[in-house]
Amino acid sequence: MQSISTARSESQILATNKVLKNTYALLALTLLFSAATAGISMTLNLPHFGLMTLVGYIALLFLTAKFRDSGLGIFFVFMLTGFMGLTLGPILNAYLATTNGAQLVMTALGGTGAIFLALSGYVLTSRKDFSFMGGFLMVGIMVAFLAGLGAFIFSMPVLSLAVSGMFVLLMSGMILYQTSEIIHGGETNYIMATVSLYISIYNLFLSLLHILGAFSGND
Repeated sequence: MQSISTARSESQILATNKVLKNTYALLALTLLFSAATAGISMTLNLPHFGLMTLVGYIALLFLTAKFRDSGLGIFFVFMLTGFMGLTLGPILNAYLATTNGAQLVMTALGGTGAIFLALSGYVLTSRKDFSFMGGFLMVGIMVAFLAGLGAFIFSMPVLSLAVSGMFVLLMSGMILYQTSEIIHGGETNYIMATVSLYISIYNLFLSLLHILGAFSGND
């Protein structure tokens, strides 16, 4: 019985390590691809996508989830992250057009990378289980999204800034939660794990950029 239990434990560890390895490999590729499409969008000076961003995001996220157990899932992951990169281009161009825009973008990018590496590294080394955060994060994201929508509709910059602050905390929590889910076997699909981490990084970057821009007087 002990040998069977040991063998099962070893197989679970191997499976978890495989999901973790595949997730980080695919995440790195999608981030590079997204950066490339953002660069293309900036070069072509594409306009803001507006409502199309939300519609395209939801549609591609649905297709990615639907085909997550097949090769098409990987295709739609790149479609999703490439599309999000395209929507990022106009935003970056708007910031870069300001006096210290390049510094703001680089600071937000560096901050995003530092937060992601620090939080992921903490979970991977401590092996702490953050599954308890799932419900709280879901509710928090819904509240922040609705508050952000209200800030946009009623043109409330202070509320918009507060929402960005909320998203920094929520996306940081999502990184802790998703990394924990991978190493503890709660998430066994590396495609969905990649999408979750990518979205967290994307929103974390935009939120930091918004906050930095607001305090520098560029928003």
